[in-house]
Amino acid sequence: MTADPGAAVAARLTDVTQHFGEASRPPVLEHIDLTVRRGEFVSLLGASGCGKSTLLSLVAGLDRPVSGTVEVTGGRPALMFQEPALYPWLTAGANIELALRLRGVGRTERREEAERLLALVRLEGAAPKRVHELSGGMRQRVALARALAQEGDLLLMDEPFAALDAITRDVLHEELMRIWAETGRAVIFVTHNVREAVRLGQRVVLLSSRPGRVVREWTVDLPQPRRIEDPGVSRLSAEITEHLREEIARHGH
Repeated sequence: MTADPGAAVAARLTDVTQHFGEASRPPVLEHIDLTVRRGEFVSLLGASGCGKSTLLSLVAGLDRPVSGTVEVTGGRPALMFQEPALYPWLTAGANIELALRLRGVGRTERREEAERLLALVRLEGAAPKRVHELSGGMRQRVALARALAQEGDLLLMDEPFAALDAITRDVLHEELMRIWAETGRAVIFVTHNVREAVRLGQRVVLLSSRPGRVVREWTVDLPQPRRIEDPGVSRLSAEITEHLREEIARHGH
């Protein structure tokens, strides 16, 4: 499955540069040009500290670039982090309903929609459970359902599975692919795991070490569903890993 080049734009960054602190310090991001189409799944890859999370913050509207423009269509993007960031005093259902309440959805409709979203992430019947009753994987499913409760057509995911064990992460990869196909939302998925990037993405975008620049893109022309151990995933992962190592080595020098 490949992205439709004629699809409408979900997000576009044009010549974006971002500094933190004094302007004399090297920028975090520099001259970023990136377009994500509606319904496209883009994996954003790079070494730690290269500005991946900063880029997501700009797309989410949490910060503004020093220069360049960030265009987002289809409503405010939803953002999902490595930590679920659920309110522990609320139930799973109430955590999702809170996002719906902020949208102005009525009480009866909120409850019905929360149940539907929990079913979408395979957590039927979990609405009354408290956060402490949920496993790490279940908490991330609730966090995903809460993100989907927001109106935006774009989902921003900042290493959401990094803290999970390998088996749980593998299961959630499959679930994310199913949900992405069912909802048709565009996704920007930040990771430092090359195989994860290739397994999930239609396109893999590599950022250089600081300052972060787009140095290479790959179209992942492999059918879904994919597995981490698939030969095609392994071959492309090895190629991308070599480029990533070059970027890390260049930064080290």
